[in-house]
Amino acid sequence: MDQAYQVKLDVFEGPLDLLLHLINQFEIDIYDIPMSQITDQYMHYIHTMQRLDLNIASEYLVMAATLVAIKSQMLLPKQKLTDESEEFIEDPREELMKRLIEYRKYKEAADKLKKIEINANQLFTRPPFSSEKLKLDNQPVVQGNVSVYEMLSALGKMMERKKWNEPLDTKIKRAEISIEYKMEEVLQLVKDSKKGISFDQLFTYKSRSHIVVTFMALLELMKANEIYCKQQQQLDVLYVFYRGG
Repeated sequence: MDQAYQVKLDVFEGPLDLLLHLINQFEIDIYDIPMSQITDQYMHYIHTMQRLDLNIASEYLVMAATLVAIKSQMLLPKQKLTDESEEFIEDPREELMKRLIEYRKYKEAADKLKKIEINANQLFTRPPFSSEKLKLDNQPVVQGNVSVYEMLSALGKMMERKKWNEPLDTKIKRAEISIEYKMEEVLQLVKDSKKGISFDQLFTYKSRSHIVVTFMALLELMKANEIYCKQQQQLDVLYVFYRGG
């Protein structure tokens, strides 16, 4: 097995963050979650991570088991209560809903504090520096309208479109490509594509190492503000652009 690029992606914030992303993406009512749909979409991300041998945190797998259990409970025939019965049958989604609502409040509060911090930082003076540096410092860490979850989803769909459904090549090659080298290669491809390059075009080899290292190179370049990803609408094809273009 090829263990060279079995990595843990710290960009993922946790299973609740992924679930909240899916709820927003598919415009799901958080008070009436369709368990079949949300479970299938969640498992799509988990399967993509597993195919690439990404080191999935155990909490993602625990949540996957929880979703499957709730989905199974929802499929069971509902008991009919008699008029004399005052027993209350709890919705199996109740606990998950409470956790998601609590997490959403926490996330919204964190976003507000982050904005306040950014605005406060702009009130302080600092030593003179070039206008080019000011231009770079004012940019957010990741530009565009695409999250890391949408990039992972695009990765899974890309493999399906290219019919890379069977096991990926796992043989250890004599000379593995480093992330640094791949970053330079991806950056040059993006620079040469004045109108942006499609996400799929960056993945040319059916090799687990190549796919993972290219994906990591993209994330590192976005973190460094060298590139950004955009899509016309949700679930559409992703395009990668050079930030300096």
